[in-house]
Amino acid sequence: MIVTRTVPTPVGPLALLARDGVLVAAGFTADPSDMFVRLSPQLQAEGMRMGELPEAAQAVADYLDGKLEALDTIPVSQPGTPTRQRLYEALRAVPAGTTVRYAELARNAGLPPTAARAAGSACAQNLIAPFVPCHRVLPAAGGYGGYYYGPPVKQWLLNHEARLISV
Repeated sequence: MIVTRTVPTPVGPLALLARDGVLVAAGFTADPSDMFVRLSPQLQAEGMRMGELPEAAQAVADYLDGKLEALDTIPVSQPGTPTRQRLYEALRAVPAGTTVRYAELARNAGLPPTAARAAGSACAQNLIAPFVPCHRVLPAAGGYGGYYYGPPVKQWLLNHEARLISV
């Protein structure tokens, strides 16, 4: 069974979805079914119910209170090829308050810098934001680039982290 909970954040509700205590989806939406429909058919077949998810909810509260590493403590699982998994691991290794470019993310995952498109694709398909922090990846051309939940959410997350790191 997929257990869901929605927690408030300054940039809107954050839906959390977990299976056996492991996050399988998280996203800035008030309706967990928006995330549920993005799960694999096998996970969707388990069904969904509201629950508590105290560890993940507390990690979000701690992150918002300034303990930026709190999201890193929550186990996550999402589908993908071995290359995609390496990219997700590299994303989780990007420290809060810092950013990387797509080519740098590819290098950090053991891929050539020419795999920047693969890195961008991994970010676009990431199901577990901000726990897998694709908001910390910026385009080489400058600016914030795209973000599934909109550039204002990405900008808020980056500003929140930068503000706390510089203190």
